[in-house]
Amino acid sequence: MTTKLNSPFKRELEVNGEKYTLTVMPEGFRLVLKGKRKGVELSWASIVGGDAALSTALNANFSSHRGMSGMPATKH
Repeated sequence: MTTKLNSPFKRELEVNGEKYTLTVMPEGFRLVLKGKRKGVELSWASIVGGDAALSTALNANFSSHRGMSGMPATKH
């Protein structure tokens, strides 16, 4: 049985030697370079809905953030 996501939680992760904070919320998630305020934020509805522009937006956001350009794209 899974646990319902009622409140945000944060986790630290390292990508290409740089630290990021991942915040998972009931509305979506946010990935921010540690110590910064702006990052990538996506809603679950955008991900589940398969918005046509989602892939383009993700690639633009990831490539514009330092340290994220080396992240591999995944397809499901």
